Amino acid sequence: MPVVPNRGIIVDRNGVVLAHNYSAYTLEITPSKVEDLDALIDELATLVEIAPKDRRRFKKLLDESRNFESLPIRTRLSDPEIARFAANRYRFPGADLKARLFRQYPQGELFSHVVGHIGRINQHDLDKLEADGEIANYRGTDYIGKTGLEQSYERFLHGTTGVEQVEVDSGGRAVRALSRTPPVSGNNLVLTLDANLQEVVYRAFGDRRGALVAIEPATDGVLAFVSKPGFDPNLFVDGIDPQNWNELNNSPDRPMINRALAGTYPPGSTFKPYMALAALTYGKRTAQQTISDPGYFNFGGRVFRDSRPGGNGTVDMHKSLVVSSDTYYYMLANDLGIDAIARFMALFGFGSRTGIDIPSESAGILPSQEWKMRRFKQKWYAGETISIGIGQGYNAYTPLQLATAIATLANDGVMFRPHIVDFVEDIHTRERTLIEPKPMRALDVKPEHIRIVKDALVGVNKDGTGRRAFAGAEYVSAGKTGTAQVIGIKQGEKYVESRVEERFRDHSLFIAYAPADIPRIALAVIVENAGFGARAAAPIARQVIDYYLLGKAPKPVKDDEDATRD
Repeated sequence: MPVVPNRGIIVDRNGVVLAHNYSAYTLEITPSKVEDLDALIDELATLVEIAPKDRRRFKKLLDESRNFESLPIRTRLSDPEIARFAANRYRFPGADLKARLFRQYPQGELFSHVVGHIGRINQHDLDKLEADGEIANYRGTDYIGKTGLEQSYERFLHGTTGVEQVEVDSGGRAVRALSRTPPVSGNNLVLTLDANLQEVVYRAFGDRRGALVAIEPATDGVLAFVSKPGFDPNLFVDGIDPQNWNELNNSPDRPMINRALAGTYPPGSTFKPYMALAALTYGKRTAQQTISDPGYFNFGGRVFRDSRPGGNGTVDMHKSLVVSSDTYYYMLANDLGIDAIARFMALFGFGSRTGIDIPSESAGILPSQEWKMRRFKQKWYAGETISIGIGQGYNAYTPLQLATAIATLANDGVMFRPHIVDFVEDIHTRERTLIEPKPMRALDVKPEHIRIVKDALVGVNKDGTGRRAFAGAEYVSAGKTGTAQVIGIKQGEKYVESRVEERFRDHSLFIAYAPADIPRIALAVIVENAGFGARAAAPIARQVIDYYLLGKAPKPVKDDEDATRD
């Protein structure tokens, strides 16, 4: 008989438990030994409470499993229930009690998208285990990591299955143990995440939808990784029942989507710092060079309007970022051209997966002539480049990519691969295997050019579109607001938020790092359909940075309703 190992636990950087195990008894049925399943379950229900959801889950498992497997009809029985069944076991051939370890996620939905969850092994899992040569190590195991860290670190968490030789009687019941090779428990995961910071972020969103990723720039260890709303991962451990699955799957808030990792959004004006850096790198602008911003840019008979009617007057590069001039970047995009933009943005990881250590990451969309021809079999038109300059058009990136990009800028052009696991700990020897921060690349960008852009981002939070959110801060920060259109506006029409259905309103974005001189935290936040970046996303960023740097107790976040720019 196989002896299933204890699964490793998962804790945050301070030892807060995010996933662990506990032992309990399960009432199980082996369908191949039962002639009338419904009748047996009805009889069992006279001794042990069996709810409709238990019956639905059992039917789902029955459809997915081989009929000779033992399947749970009720998990985690109470002591009186165990006693009642044990006294009447002789009446129920094919039914028995089993002691099992259960996985529990004490933080609930707070870490649902990053820690993930386990679930019962299905045929797809068996086929993969067979292909990987791991099937023998999963004899007797009913569960496997399905999402998040539970999936990506499965081989560390699972452990090694033991073997016990037992003598059985003619009824198949164990009489005595003959020999035993004990199992080896799985390793523990210690994360870079901070559970307290994660909770601050989650609460800051209130009942709004969105995502925030916070990174330590020097190592790219992830400090907070939130996708809101989340879900209760405990629902999936025994096999989620159809009612709960339908509620989650059909919810208009889409709680099952990991927005931080797989949600792709136009970056809006958070794209502008990299556009400015591209202009300096390719010699299309100097920091001192100015343009006249009348509040619009005319290209080929089409008018591209600035977010400030009447424009921003004379604008140099510093001012273009501080006041978030659209006109400046319309003109710059036209001068750079789409392929130069795509080539430079790829350096910061836009349009490619970061390689973070959880699965199902989206690559996003970094548009180029080649991309459009491959995707739509159409050539690129020059007019399409204009809106790319302000982070609109075909642009679509994940919050994780935005956070990685701003962390790279904060780190003076050195890019690391973001990671969530700090080290793997052997449960027996306490030996630690560190997940070392390894630079992916050092960008070929001049330090003086990076300094120009970083100085402007400090100006954003001091004098520009982020000033209200960061007024009175006890540290110097750098940031950039952004507002991303969800639906296009016809030429000549004016966007009026109150006339647009809530789910089609603009997204609110903000990227930031602090302290500005020696950054300890860099982040990207998006609040779906919340309007200007200065209104909703920037106040959340301020609260998160205040807590992380100063330990300030968070207060309820209020949108800055007076914010009228980006």
